[in-house]
Amino acid sequence: MDDDDVANRKVSFRKCLEHLSGAGKAIGVLTSGGDAQGMNAAVRAVVRMGIYVGAKVYFIYEGYQGMVDGGRNIVEASWESVSSILQVGGTIIGSARCKAFRTREGRLKAAQNLVQRGITNLCVIGGDGSLTGANIFRKEWSGLLEELAQNGEIDQEQVQKHAYLNVVGMVGSIDNDFCGTDMTIGTDSALHRIIEVVDAIMTTAQSHQRTFVLEVMGRHCGYLALVSALACGADWVFLPESPPEEGWQEDMCIKLSENRARKKRLNIIIVAEGAIDTQNKPITSEQIKELVVKQLGYDTRVTILGHVQRGGTPSAFDRILASRMGVEAVVALLQATPETPACVVSLSGNQAVRLPLVECVQMTQDVQKAMDERRFKDAVQLRGRSFETNLNTYKRLAIKLPDDQIVKSNCNVAVINVGAPAAGMNAAVRSAVRVGIADGHKMLAIYDGFEGFAKGQIKEIGWGDVGGWTGQGGSILGTKRTLPGKSLEDIAAQMRTHSINALLIIGGFEAYLGLLELSAARDRYEELCVPMVMVPATVSNNVPGSDFSIGADTALNTITDAFESAVLLSDLRDHHPEFCIPICILPTTISNNVPGTDVSLGSDTGLNVVVETCDRIKQSASGTKRRVFIIETMGGYCGYLANMGGLAAGADAAYIFEEPFDIRDLQSNVEHLTEKMKTTIQRGLVLRNESCSENYTTDFIYQLYSEEGKGVFDCRKNVLGHMQQGGAPSPFDRNFGTKISARAMQWISTKLKEAPGKGKRFTSEDSICVLGISKRNLLFQPVTQLRKDTDFEHRIPKEQWWLKLRPLMKILAKYKASYEVSESNQLEPVHPRGHEEPAAI
Repeated sequence: MDDDDVANRKVSFRKCLEHLSGAGKAIGVLTSGGDAQGMNAAVRAVVRMGIYVGAKVYFIYEGYQGMVDGGRNIVEASWESVSSILQVGGTIIGSARCKAFRTREGRLKAAQNLVQRGITNLCVIGGDGSLTGANIFRKEWSGLLEELAQNGEIDQEQVQKHAYLNVVGMVGSIDNDFCGTDMTIGTDSALHRIIEVVDAIMTTAQSHQRTFVLEVMGRHCGYLALVSALACGADWVFLPESPPEEGWQEDMCIKLSENRARKKRLNIIIVAEGAIDTQNKPITSEQIKELVVKQLGYDTRVTILGHVQRGGTPSAFDRILASRMGVEAVVALLQATPETPACVVSLSGNQAVRLPLVECVQMTQDVQKAMDERRFKDAVQLRGRSFETNLNTYKRLAIKLPDDQIVKSNCNVAVINVGAPAAGMNAAVRSAVRVGIADGHKMLAIYDGFEGFAKGQIKEIGWGDVGGWTGQGGSILGTKRTLPGKSLEDIAAQMRTHSINALLIIGGFEAYLGLLELSAARDRYEELCVPMVMVPATVSNNVPGSDFSIGADTALNTITDAFESAVLLSDLRDHHPEFCIPICILPTTISNNVPGTDVSLGSDTGLNVVVETCDRIKQSASGTKRRVFIIETMGGYCGYLANMGGLAAGADAAYIFEEPFDIRDLQSNVEHLTEKMKTTIQRGLVLRNESCSENYTTDFIYQLYSEEGKGVFDCRKNVLGHMQQGGAPSPFDRNFGTKISARAMQWISTKLKEAPGKGKRFTSEDSICVLGISKRNLLFQPVTQLRKDTDFEHRIPKEQWWLKLRPLMKILAKYKASYEVSESNQLEPVHPRGHEEPAAI
């Protein structure tokens, strides 16, 4: 970075501070309705961003009830008051139902309590009921103040000073039942709880050839049930928005028996608690169990998850989402004017957007109205593009038509994994195979990457062959980093021998390079003139053309889990000498999947005892040791994992290649941590990308911090290594891999239909593409056009979206940083229509 760039950044920084000045303003933050994992991350972001820009921020305890009661329920928050809450489920400021707030008398009391503290900006984290209440409050605000003045509760000066109330909402709901956002805070974490249970159930169900009926939350919304079914490959799913057709009982029993006939040893049926039939009559778990037992005689068990889905640690996705939304909410409040309507901060594709609160609430209520009136197709469409895409994908993957009903395309489509393994690859392969078969193609599996391709390790793969693949980590097909360049002639020969008409490549940067080499060789080998598409799959998330790669979310969760495990083990050793022995940390999950080993240690009694006592020991150890943890992440030269892992785990610093640093920066960070340790915060976290610097290695940073922090804090280090590539894929990676791979196969089928017969040669740029998410859109980009966007030396894109979030991590760690904000405070329509294909996360 040259001096001009530095100067420009400083000017931008000054504009940013001036633009976001919160001096003299007060913000109240409350959580209302049902709790959801990630709410605390949102509260933390609101408090710290508010304090950062100079505003006062107040906790409003117990939701609207606390606002009505006032007193100690409304307390000014400090920077330290939200430390160490990122990883805590639920909400530290409490949530309660409040009948009083539904009355004008209750809202009068609430208004008086806010005015007494100068609060005229309200951040509400909750569902549609909570947000509706906030909007009513905002509309009545001036009238409430006038009435308070008439009653002598406040004076006219206070009325004028606090003349209007700004309201911004964030949706915290595990059901993902709010229209206008692709994901609500808490949904991904709830999916983690469900999938952990499903993975565990599947092992016992296979042992005994059982059928399990799993009931998940969702009284009015079937999102959790639908995505769980998609992520685990469930045999059947029941949703309130899309009831089964008449005669579903017989259809379901036929489907279950067909699956057993294919030697599948278990059946999984997922039921949303609000499931109904086409006559709006409830369909219960017990009904389904009785039907299966009576009609098929299968050993059938019911598992009702209940509030387990609300509990536990928030996922990395929810922590990042909530942090982004919390910061955006503060920005929206500070940009608001008296004319600005109440808004909701939402997620659209990969972007934070502001939508009109009233429109979102109305659309959410319209879904229920459509279901009540049995307009189920309208209900699905109103639920949003993400829900509709999930439903259509599930139907295609779950139900196989008889062979004689599938129109054959007479085309052979091959699937290959290339590069390092990434969790979610198998879900992508399963999706591609089944969509391809449904489209009439003969599907071929290529084993061991391009190396196996050249050797002819190619076999037909069928519908049943990929059953149960969604939850398995690694690459069942096998994957290698070998590029095709030296074996092009052999690969072309294999394509000719097996009459391959299209190729789907699932992999990381090696897959991208391989696709470029295949593209360049088309002039020499006509066999390569077929449609080719690449789906990014790498923990490094460094493939040009896509904001996300399959596997990166699982790796982020590994990083956050590893930090928490390191803290807990450290506390154990401090307070229990029997743990002061050499210990090798292996990640474990409720489903007993341990990266890098065929044998799970999840059932080890001693380890379970440790895990069960960790929370109590951590509480007893709190405040007794000042310690900084230094963790090295993978990613090559791409700092995605370090940066986003730092945001998710609340890191104090994250060293990455994309932002050069020197010894002065390291010293500044040490000084920052030294000051931090003088407060009530006793923990520090520093992440380092493995290739961020040739000289400032993890050992060097560890030794520097240890020496400079002597007497103030001590250090621990952890190199995560290949555990980030292993383990069972997260729900996000299963769902993302499934959907993006299905879309890639649809593209292939469309291309092949454009050229019926086997004589067509595909030579245009748009016939060999990378499929990825870019901001809000799903894009097929010609691989040759992506060359200009690629830093080949360091194997990263020249521009990376997540770098814009880097200042957010710094701000929340109490560093000065420039954070880009939109100059426009205009709200967007709930469902913007454009030419591009929307990308629903």
